[in-house]
Amino acid sequence: MQIGSYQLKNNLILAPMAGVSDAPFREICAEFGAGLTVSEMVASNPMLRNNTGTLLRAKHGENNGVRSVQILGTNPKDLAQAAKINVQNGAQIIDINMGCPAKKVCSVAAGSALLRDETLVKQILDAVVLAVDVPVTLKIRTGWDKDSRNAIRIAKIAEDSGISALTIHGRTRACKFEGVAEYDTIKQVKQAVSIPIIANGDIDTPEKAHFVLEETGADAIMIGRAAQGNPWLFAQVSHFLNSGELLEKPSMNDIHDVLMIHLEKLYSFYGTGTGVRLARKHISWYFRALQSVDSALKSQINQTLEPKEQLRLVALAMGIIDS
Repeated sequence: MQIGSYQLKNNLILAPMAGVSDAPFREICAEFGAGLTVSEMVASNPMLRNNTGTLLRAKHGENNGVRSVQILGTNPKDLAQAAKINVQNGAQIIDINMGCPAKKVCSVAAGSALLRDETLVKQILDAVVLAVDVPVTLKIRTGWDKDSRNAIRIAKIAEDSGISALTIHGRTRACKFEGVAEYDTIKQVKQAVSIPIIANGDIDTPEKAHFVLEETGADAIMIGRAAQGNPWLFAQVSHFLNSGELLEKPSMNDIHDVLMIHLEKLYSFYGTGTGVRLARKHISWYFRALQSVDSALKSQINQTLEPKEQLRLVALAMGIIDS
């Protein structure tokens, strides 16, 4: 997979997910075989530029691979400036968010709401591409709703503006995360333009990854929610695409070892207080792979404020240690 001047090690990409794809999670997914990981969306609003949260979302880990930062906004000049600043801070690829369906984002005409204004889409893409000398990518949905699908027109605008790769989540904004992904629409976009196309939506198994690549003709796939608590998915998909064989699922000890590494990374990155609180959702995602976890232990994990106690309770809940 080639994006601009960057040759990725494969065509498997971790999606930018707000509150999820921070530097610790991106590092772990890269270690398990993601060829590219994209940061959480970073606001381009100048008033938020030096906000602690904004700075953390754009921060790069030591082992993230090629550093891609996603920016969000509606003002072409602000987005261009945000792109410049992130490149100065180490971003090697800039991704523009025109796919987020969240109400608080769309209410200010950002994210997937931009798809309703094709003139503004072009102004934004032209401004950002001109502002930086690194590849610029774009993430979209198939349209605002089922009556206004315009992914092909947006893709042609992106190609004309110099966008290096286009990711398409196979749903409209109105669909949010419901229903079935529109792989046929992604296929039509792939046939309409020559820039690399990345397919996104409902890719949760190695077999599904193979199907989507075959069905759409896309150059790459992007995996989002299915990787939460399951970074092994990238290794499983890579192995299946290369060999046609399925890897064994991770053992309890494997899950525990990776979860411990993930928690330590969170404590180190955010500090112990914030790290412990943010760890809770990741723990719950890792626990989905387990047959059952005692509800009382889950409650204790979610109440503790101490890293050592959180680690101990997790090990206890997974049966790694005895009470």
